[in-house]
Amino acid sequence: MRRAIEVLDVPCGVPLDRVVLDHDERHRRRLTLQGENGLAFLLDLPEAVRLRGGQGLGLEGGGWIAVAAKPEPLLEVRAGRALDLLRLAWHLGNRHLPVQIEAARLLIRPDHVIAEMVRGLGGRVSEIAEPFDPEGGAYAQGHHAAGAAPHHLHHADQAGTR
Repeated sequence: MRRAIEVLDVPCGVPLDRVVLDHDERHRRRLTLQGENGLAFLLDLPEAVRLRGGQGLGLEGGGWIAVAAKPEPLLEVRAGRALDLLRLAWHLGNRHLPVQIEAARLLIRPDHVIAEMVRGLGGRVSEIAEPFDPEGGAYAQGHHAAGAAPHHLHHADQAGTR
């Protein structure tokens, strides 16, 4: 079985296959996967990383697999003013929930209790299905700001080469 041993932020060329993974499936170190076209491979990274849609998985011996983010059920949180959205973000963060932060909205996993809390604080909640890419937290490796380029992650013994 082929092994995927590195994460490519900007893969070049044509991928051998593509995997479509939800948020939880994109945070792994070692896992057997099968691409949409049937290529089975072992994800075998030195440590668990948060994969993002658009990245690639470099295969031992050459070639790569494209990573796509699978849409999943989410709640979209909006508010009338930016300050109100910031306040809602604080309340969600205070509950240690994974939150995807964007300029005009927040995305969270479905939770009827949290949805009612948001409505009670003046927010609007809609059910949607989109890829989920929440903030990693201040102590998480590879945390990011919305719109920022992801960190370059690759196999340790290939540092400095591409």
